[in-house]
Amino acid sequence: MHLPASPGWLLVALCAATGAYCVLRMRSTVEEQRRAAGGEALMGFGMAAMAVPAAVFTPPSWAWPAYAAVFGAAALRALWAARASAHHLHHLVGASAMVYMAVAMAASPGHGASGVPLVTGTLLLYFTGYVLLTGVRLVPAGAGGGAAPIGDRPELARACRLSMGIAMVAMLLTM
Repeated sequence: MHLPASPGWLLVALCAATGAYCVLRMRSTVEEQRRAAGGEALMGFGMAAMAVPAAVFTPPSWAWPAYAAVFGAAALRALWAARASAHHLHHLVGASAMVYMAVAMAASPGHGASGVPLVTGTLLLYFTGYVLLTGVRLVPAGAGGGAAPIGDRPELARACRLSMGIAMVAMLLTM
């Protein structure tokens, strides 16, 4: 992505930490938590890798098509899983946005602006709305707190989704 070094590294740290927490959630006793956490872990680590500042590391030319293939497969899996849970539609949009960004970066590596403004704008509107809605849902959930295992805490899962939504907005703004 076309981020300056400091914000880029903060985004890398945020996404990697979110991905790591999602890996913990994959050990949950709740089946739906485990199912959703795998896709969210992939998204967190993928976003972290894509956010590494270009001034520090320029990915090889094969990296962007590889990202597109991995997230294309994740989008197909989310489409299949959406039959059982509407939450997977968000995973479908997120994985598709990652494919879009990878294709745009492959088309113009190292340049300032890339991507189709209408698609970028639509994705920005979606993820901005998602961030606002998730933030509102997080406020009441934070008041409870309980003795649930760390991988089963719904407020932490919402906080991770919120942080990935914010990261996606930041990444799309650089397009």
